[in-house]
Amino acid sequence: MSSNTPTTIHRLDYREYPFNIENVALHFDLHETSTRITSTLSVSSKENWPADLVLNGEDIRLVAVSINGKALGEHQYSLNEQTLVVPSLQGQFELSIVSECNPQENSTLMGLYVSGNSFFTQCEAEGFRRITFFPDRPDVMSTYTVTICADKARYPYLLSNGNLCASTDLPDGRHQATWEDPFRKPSYLFALVAGDFDIREKHATTQSGREVLLQVYSDKGSGHQTEWALESLENAMKWDEARFGLELDLDRFMIVAVRDFNMGAMENKGLNIFNAAYVLADPNTATDANYEGIESVIGHEYFHNWTGNRITCRDWFQLSLKEGLTVFRDQEFSADMMARNLDASAAASARAIKRIDDVTRLRTAQFPEDAGPMAHPIRPESYQEIANFYTATIYEKGAEVIRMQHTLLGEEGFRAGMDEYFSRHDGQAVTCDDFINVMESVYTQRNPGKDLSLFRNWYSQAGTPRVTVQLAYNEAQQRCSITLSQSCAPVGVEKLQNGFVKKPFHIPFSMGFISQSGQPLMLQFEGRPQTTVLLELIEESQTWHFDQISERPIPSLLRDFSAPVIVDYPWNQQELAILCAHDSNPFARWEAVQALSSNELLRIAALLAQGGQPELDPALLQVWQTNLTDPSLDAGYRAWLLTLPSEKVLAERMTPIEPVAIARARDFVREKLANGLLDLWQQTLGQNETPGRYSPDAISAGRRSLKNLALAYLLSIQNPSAIQAAFAQYQNASNMTDRLGALSALVSHYEGDERDEALAQFYEQWQHDPLVVDKWFALQANARHTNAQTILGLMAHPAFNLRNPNRARSLIFQFCINNTEGLHKSDGSGYAFWADQVIALDGINPEIAARLARVMDNWSRYAPALKAGMQQALKRVEAHPGLSKNVFEIVSKALNI
Repeated sequence: MSSNTPTTIHRLDYREYPFNIENVALHFDLHETSTRITSTLSVSSKENWPADLVLNGEDIRLVAVSINGKALGEHQYSLNEQTLVVPSLQGQFELSIVSECNPQENSTLMGLYVSGNSFFTQCEAEGFRRITFFPDRPDVMSTYTVTICADKARYPYLLSNGNLCASTDLPDGRHQATWEDPFRKPSYLFALVAGDFDIREKHATTQSGREVLLQVYSDKGSGHQTEWALESLENAMKWDEARFGLELDLDRFMIVAVRDFNMGAMENKGLNIFNAAYVLADPNTATDANYEGIESVIGHEYFHNWTGNRITCRDWFQLSLKEGLTVFRDQEFSADMMARNLDASAAASARAIKRIDDVTRLRTAQFPEDAGPMAHPIRPESYQEIANFYTATIYEKGAEVIRMQHTLLGEEGFRAGMDEYFSRHDGQAVTCDDFINVMESVYTQRNPGKDLSLFRNWYSQAGTPRVTVQLAYNEAQQRCSITLSQSCAPVGVEKLQNGFVKKPFHIPFSMGFISQSGQPLMLQFEGRPQTTVLLELIEESQTWHFDQISERPIPSLLRDFSAPVIVDYPWNQQELAILCAHDSNPFARWEAVQALSSNELLRIAALLAQGGQPELDPALLQVWQTNLTDPSLDAGYRAWLLTLPSEKVLAERMTPIEPVAIARARDFVREKLANGLLDLWQQTLGQNETPGRYSPDAISAGRRSLKNLALAYLLSIQNPSAIQAAFAQYQNASNMTDRLGALSALVSHYEGDERDEALAQFYEQWQHDPLVVDKWFALQANARHTNAQTILGLMAHPAFNLRNPNRARSLIFQFCINNTEGLHKSDGSGYAFWADQVIALDGINPEIAARLARVMDNWSRYAPALKAGMQQALKRVEAHPGLSKNVFEIVSKALNI
């Protein structure tokens, strides 16, 4: 980086903005290469003395500034690359600013930009300053009136936040539309869209009887792919009314799909802008996972209307206030949608699948982050670039912190807390403390003498706590004692603080006991019999006693993953096998399978790293057979039970990390399980067809998941009949889930003519659908034989475009994140490729480049032979001239913490 090291922003340096911006009137004269924006601000001082009016502005050209209609000369303000400052202002006044920007050349996709033939905006976190000069911070909340002028033939739809007030034709083939948003909002929630679209819409009625219009806009010719998105939007609206009593507050709610987008979606008030990947779906082009993702993300952005928009963040350090809470809400929404219309047993299984999926994502992305140089609390203390803190910690761990509060308060108590939160803070920009203050008031009412003072440590301390469990059984007294002890080592910047000691966390720890014969034991706890008890660990170590236990029990720990912690308990193999087959808690049963298989995989990986010749423990084969043949288990749940732990999860338990040994251990175990259960896998393949019309419901999706898992196991041993079955499934599939499942199995485990033929056919058939082409690239990026040279060849394909984030993610990110052997080649070619692509992307889109840079976060934990190459690649990126502050923050922390 150079000479200009980025400034570090600190949470405790927050100061209130000295002016109110009551109203913002924006006029856009849209042209692709030079758009003129006139901004008129109604401003008033908060204090009775003069203050400088500081406005943010980046990559825009100032044309004119005036106050109360009087133009300011250049000597009356100061302007640099980041701010416009008008000094010493006081009282009430109207500030007008004319500026220009070039949307066509805006490859950062922040601010106003062109994608395809349309205009879009992205303003969170600091994109509004790329449109006009403004105090671009979330605590400045204003009402907005927006007028958009554009060529009518090219841009027949002109959209912004709120309600459409007027539309008029203008001379020279142009037209304009005016929108008013009656709700005060920060600048990051502003949105503008102009283009020609297909529209799918529906009128819906809110719980209070108001009629509202729900609309989904997409590229011309893709409207047939938005049916699921519109259905998901209506389901989200109804769910938020039923679960939280929250009603849509505008006359219309719009979703617009865009092909070029840095994130998944954006919750702009009333005008959500979405990555097309989270809107467009039909059975021929989208998988079950795509359908689930669309429903989840649409729910997430809709739920932000209240948890994020009506109540927003005071500053960006409070980001998890809106994101953690809203992720929790979208997780609950998805679980309820998966479980709807199912009997009690199937519904419990569906909910368990959702919980397992969420925890798997947490452990894969957030646990490594919490152990690395970018580790931060869910409320960070400092940052250099806020875009780097849209992280798994803020979102996924933030959601777990909310879930723990839900667990401690119960459903009724949590709903009471949410009601009080909206009552106190609607229309305000608030802090994480404001939220927990509300929840604590409800908790204390229900638990006199107790509070959430220690729970606040989840907001201020980084790292994943480790809970060590000790069990003592007194046969004579028939008493079982459980001792929980917590610890959390310093991580990230905490390591640089001498003598840093963490305070205890308030950890809700859910557990039960299983008998040696596999039966759940009834426990007397808090005055009533229970099979699952909730222990509240608030000290470094605490002990609980349970009486009337007639035999030494097997503990079933952290049921439903009641806290984001790592559990240490010395189960023996026989105990784990009993839990794997009999634990009545579906999540804990899956955990037992993960523990048993992880132990075996790590044992084999260590042997392989030393050049040994491993053998598979028969106990693991028996667990797989038991779960594969258990008729009481739904297919989708069985698929999760029979999926080996990921390489990333295993790496978190290995010191130093030997990634190739882990990958080969998984290959070895998968092949042994495939050969050992060959007939059962073949039966499973034939028993889980889903004939008839495609449906993404949980039962059908679960059957497809189990079927395609069986196919992957069989392909891993090059089973001849399975190769034929995979190619036949690919040719005859009636939906993308089965088509991609077959192609994935062929690409991952087979290198014959059928594989190449299927890949060629796939591209030929779907080359005109960008989201399906993304799948085609991703399959090849993840293939075990793929290396950096293979990826460079694919980057030369005419369909590849580095400027499109989805395409970059589908190929470069997939390879660097998921292709262990390709990235960690002993010749260092994978690391050189990573560095080249980070540098190339940084010149186009620093936000995307910074996400790719995170791949090397934990380089120092790898084996010495690999660590040196990773460090060299990091240093090359850090030394690159003109490096963005986004990437500099990532690589400098990786190298120095």
